[in-house]
Amino acid sequence: MRRQHVAKRDNWQKRCEDAGFSFHSIDGLYWDEGVCYHFTRREIEDLEKATKELYDMCMAAAEHIIEKERFKELAIPESAWALIRESWDNDHPSLFGRFDLAWDGNGPPKLLEFNADTPTSLIEASVAQWHWLEDVKSKLGPNADQFNSLHEALIEQWKWLKAEHGYGHVHFTCVGDSEEDGGNLDYLRDTAIQAGVQAPWIAVEEIGWSEGDLAFVDMDNQRIETLFKLYPWEWLLADEFGNNIRKTNMRIIEPAWKMTLANKGLLPILWELYPNHPLLLEASFQRHKVLGDYVKKPLLSREGANVEIYKGGEVIRADGTYGEEGYVYQRYTPIPAFEGNYVTIGSWIIGDSPAGIGLREDATEITMNTSRFIPHYFD
Repeated sequence: MRRQHVAKRDNWQKRCEDAGFSFHSIDGLYWDEGVCYHFTRREIEDLEKATKELYDMCMAAAEHIIEKERFKELAIPESAWALIRESWDNDHPSLFGRFDLAWDGNGPPKLLEFNADTPTSLIEASVAQWHWLEDVKSKLGPNADQFNSLHEALIEQWKWLKAEHGYGHVHFTCVGDSEEDGGNLDYLRDTAIQAGVQAPWIAVEEIGWSEGDLAFVDMDNQRIETLFKLYPWEWLLADEFGNNIRKTNMRIIEPAWKMTLANKGLLPILWELYPNHPLLLEASFQRHKVLGDYVKKPLLSREGANVEIYKGGEVIRADGTYGEEGYVYQRYTPIPAFEGNYVTIGSWIIGDSPAGIGLREDATEITMNTSRFIPHYFD
């Protein structure tokens, strides 16, 4: 694994926008193709194997959390417990997730967290960086390839959801004025449409409630049978109509049982179930149980918000609005730095299969929403 400088495409902005990736320059610089990361085939195989193993472990952890009712440790409100059990017992299907890993190509990758509910950076990881590879392949060498089957895997997963679960008509929702969420949502709608799914869009603030029909409805007052939400479960449950979810038979992607995995409380439970596993970092709900340098993480934070790193007497903090829900403590592991840039690997799971990676760089070891996305290839 190495960081490599490459010339930018003359028309890179148009190529990104043609793929629906309009927010390529959000916050000034987000998509950065002046550099890329090069992997060997063995390294890609190691990442794929690690991703599958982590997902299997997470599924076992979800079952454990639900069976042992360890919801309080994850600060999941009691009003959601029955919803979680119901979705798990009825095998409500999942679409995707993203593991964030610390790895420089040596030894086993280390799990930092699992983005199991509302993972983003999808359109850039799938079509945007694939178009980049197609355009610059002649400069990288004839054997240049990419760990990226995301687009095809998403279409196949939607086909399966339609055929096996009847998800033929799915409303897609996110916050109406979020360009990044809207771009990711439009891309997911496109993959669903290619799979033959009807995929109307509705802003989450436009979803209505019909008390007479005990149903959520769209702007045309049509019942929402299945909802894909790029909107966190904890926000959904806290909304005005959140308590009405249990009154309906509306199906939701990601399903309610994913609340057990989209939570940093997963990390100490994984360590408890798989102590000293080479893919895991020691983690605990109690500070004193993690010796040496450590990272303090809120249970529900996103994009690095309120994360604190304590190493060698130095403290690195990120601002945010999380923390009231509680914290976990994870043993510190160095985030690989290349030319002064700290990089984390986002490894995607579609259904239950690994499907590709995306890399993000930041100026500190905390990867935040101001990080840059960097394309990759392997020989």
